[in-house]
Amino acid sequence: MVRFNGINHLAMATGDMDSTIRYWRDLLGMRLVAGIGHPGYRHYFFELSQNDLIAFFEWPGVEPIPEKDHGAPVKGPFAFDHVSFGVETEEMLWELKARLDSAGFWVSEMVDHGFIRSIYSFDPNNIPVEFSVNVQGRNIREKPVMADTAASEVTREGPEPRSDVWPAPEMPIPPEARKIYPGAGSELYHGTSKKPL
Repeated sequence: MVRFNGINHLAMATGDMDSTIRYWRDLLGMRLVAGIGHPGYRHYFFELSQNDLIAFFEWPGVEPIPEKDHGAPVKGPFAFDHVSFGVETEEMLWELKARLDSAGFWVSEMVDHGFIRSIYSFDPNNIPVEFSVNVQGRNIREKPVMADTAASEVTREGPEPRSDVWPAPEMPIPPEARKIYPGAGSELYHGTSKKPL
């Protein structure tokens, strides 16, 4: 089975890359590790951890999304509620709260969720952002906990992935059929070639 090593990158959108850089790089301390673009288009990547990045597209005309409280129910087409970034210690969470407050960003009080403690805020694009620290001795990755009083049949099957739900591939993709095409960002290392890699 495939083993994931984190979120390679989470891609968001902004109409103002400069204020986005100021927030993610300068306020939160995430390194700006890659940037590609041309007039009317930019795509920048910020380092969250050794394995994880958050990226932003800058497109003309993009406006901050309407502010919506984290986890508040909505109706109609909808895809994204908020993103939570983990920090290593509770002291770091208090430091972030002070930094956000000093910079003029709204930031919630600390909330205890039982297995994590969190603060909530919004970036300059009104993207709902949560910062969380694990509560010591309550690791839901090691000991999953289900407290849904109306859990579905599928939920009650347990935390482990099931390999019998989806059809298995009939055969692997043979090496001679494995073509890789250059995409946005390939110019950082391969020039502007349009041939398969």
